[in-house]
Amino acid sequence: MAEKLDAVVVGAGPNGLAAAIELARSGYSVKVVEAMGEPGGGTHTKELTLPGFYHDQCSAVHPMGILSPFYRSLPLEDFGLEWLTTEASVAHPLDEGYAVMLYQSLDRTADQLTRADARVWRSIFRPFLKNPHGLIGDLLGPLNRIPKHPITMARFGMLSLWPARRLAMRMFDNERARALFSGCAGHSVLSLDHWMTSALGLIFALTAHVETWPVAKGGSGAIGQALSDYFVSLGGEIQCDERVASLNQLPDSRAVLFDLSPTVFADIARDALPKGYLKRLRRYHYGPGTYKIDWALDGEIPWRDHRVTTASTVHLGGTSAEIARSEKDAWEGRHNDRPYMILCQQSHADPTRAPVGKHTGYAYCHVPSGSDRDMTDIIEAQVDRFAPGFRDRILARHVTTPGDFEQFNPNYVGGAVTGGAAHLPQLFTRPVARFDPYSTPNRKLYMCSASTPPGGGVHGLCGYYAAQSAMRRLKAGKI
Repeated sequence: MAEKLDAVVVGAGPNGLAAAIELARSGYSVKVVEAMGEPGGGTHTKELTLPGFYHDQCSAVHPMGILSPFYRSLPLEDFGLEWLTTEASVAHPLDEGYAVMLYQSLDRTADQLTRADARVWRSIFRPFLKNPHGLIGDLLGPLNRIPKHPITMARFGMLSLWPARRLAMRMFDNERARALFSGCAGHSVLSLDHWMTSALGLIFALTAHVETWPVAKGGSGAIGQALSDYFVSLGGEIQCDERVASLNQLPDSRAVLFDLSPTVFADIARDALPKGYLKRLRRYHYGPGTYKIDWALDGEIPWRDHRVTTASTVHLGGTSAEIARSEKDAWEGRHNDRPYMILCQQSHADPTRAPVGKHTGYAYCHVPSGSDRDMTDIIEAQVDRFAPGFRDRILARHVTTPGDFEQFNPNYVGGAVTGGAAHLPQLFTRPVARFDPYSTPNRKLYMCSASTPPGGGVHGLCGYYAAQSAMRRLKAGKI
């Protein structure tokens, strides 16, 4: 008879691997079970278009990856992970032909703005840059933990409460600053008139002033590979090609952690959890879907402002009003013909992504959940708006619709790739309202996916905190 394991982790995404690593390095026996043919979840890299062009299937640029307190504690560089950067984190082109750049240097960024807006930008971010890692650690921690830097957190909280659209209009006089901030806030995948959407704008802008947003050399798949290789070096085991449909399929263990969406988890654990809790899991709100295009390109994108080529990420949406309208439309179930888009230029930082002289790139926009509308022409027209002649550079394209995302990974319900809506009702209660959000009414079962705090992003902290929750009971002998 096989020896009983301390823990089984279902799902080998970045959070599942993080949970497994934290348990294994604390001395517990752990096995990871993964439905796909390889670990990594949203950190996969494939030749989606043409031979020699390597594309990130989901996440591409990783501000939280390089800043994650958990990842910073791991020897991932010893397992092949290398971060590469460009000159700027973000470029935000405007119709005037000029792009506002988001640099690590606070002053270099502010100097592009009007004198009044430069003063405001500095006044917002300079206090947070005195101890940015301490603030980021507090911001990415669960809500049931007392912050280690309460005064800085309070300062951040006063700004973050505002809807991003309102904060941009109140704080800044000129469109350059308003658009730059709104583009960062657009990562929230929320209507920018929602309360607390400023938090995401502040966080993303702050991360760029701490570290230039990086890509992983060779592709985002290198992140999942490094995590899995490190876990195996600790004595852990990963079983791939094993889709779990029932708890009965799992090896005998004291605890089980699920790197899955709430609805998928509810289906698997339906016989082990109270009906009321299952009902709340199934009411979880995922938010808008994602429509993405990967391109193989015959050269650089011909941006009007050539400095845009020096940024790993480009926010395409024009003015702050256009961005707000686009995100509101997606949130309310409408398509927008000039959508806010996030475009990634990985090959500018990492030449291994494409043959010599060629480039890769991808862009995505937010669309209504489960949308089946073809957005290809709309997305490419939006790029062409700021880079005339872009379409002439396209050698091949690969489209991923919301349905394709969900087929690739059932956790991406309706094409939502960030673990679920981070709006105010759900921000503090994800996946359901519990003092320990990683625990469930069944002492043996835990959630560690991006549907738990602190939410989406390749940072591993959902898995780390879920493992801490499980270990408290394992150490106490309560499971």
